[in-house]
Amino acid sequence: MQVWTAAGMLCMAAHAGAQPNGAIESARPVAAAAETLHVEVGSPLVNGRVYAPHRARVRVWMGEGKGRLVSEWTNDLTLGDSAGRPVMRWVTIGTQVTPAGDTARWELRQTYDGVTMAPLGYARTGSNGAAASLRIEGRRVHGWRRAPGDTAVTRVDQQLDRPGFFSGASDLVPLAVGMKPGMIISAPMWAPNMTRAEQRVFTVRGKRAVDVEGTMVTAWQVDEHRVSNRALLATWYLVEESPYMVYGEVPMPNGQVRRMTEVAIPR
Repeated sequence: MQVWTAAGMLCMAAHAGAQPNGAIESARPVAAAAETLHVEVGSPLVNGRVYAPHRARVRVWMGEGKGRLVSEWTNDLTLGDSAGRPVMRWVTIGTQVTPAGDTARWELRQTYDGVTMAPLGYARTGSNGAAASLRIEGRRVHGWRRAPGDTAVTRVDQQLDRPGFFSGASDLVPLAVGMKPGMIISAPMWAPNMTRAEQRVFTVRGKRAVDVEGTMVTAWQVDEHRVSNRALLATWYLVEESPYMVYGEVPMPNGQVRRMTEVAIPR
């Protein structure tokens, strides 16, 4: 799982670009007449039960070649219930290098419905003083947030236009839906700084071999686009067991590519 602190479409999806990581293509490009599944929060097409309890480490790299390590975090998933409702509880603890060269620390706790993956709770704290605690009940988001360096909190109580899956963990959706080459999955995404859900499409290219910190792993390549402007937001490499997302590439506004590697670690 990645975490962020963030007809023409079919033609774009069918274009297979070069793989910066050196991935080896082992499936045909996506056809223009690909199957498309439209899922909403609560859809029976989504099955969060595919995710088993696990712990994994994510490293983020920037720059040419291997690049420099700019951020690292751990994802820890446990399963439980809340008033008889199955839930997924994610704890993410990380560090990142600031532009000034300092190290910032943060912790994020999220709760999702264990089957539909509907967001239920979000709590984040950072070493810069930023914090937030939100409850998500359908379209209603309420709680509080605090800006970096501030002591006062701002109350939050807003209605979304519709529920969305958490965009900071968008890579969880394709595996929960199930994948086959050529499939396109359309789903709404939401983050705590958004007042409206944003439509995304996930295009399943097929399986590729990708280098994950020196080990070649065969994984599903999935491209994520924003519908409104057709922008490529990320390319994910996914497997059906821990750590589920093994590699990701996120294009940055300055033309660089933010690369993520994820490996399973003992609990």
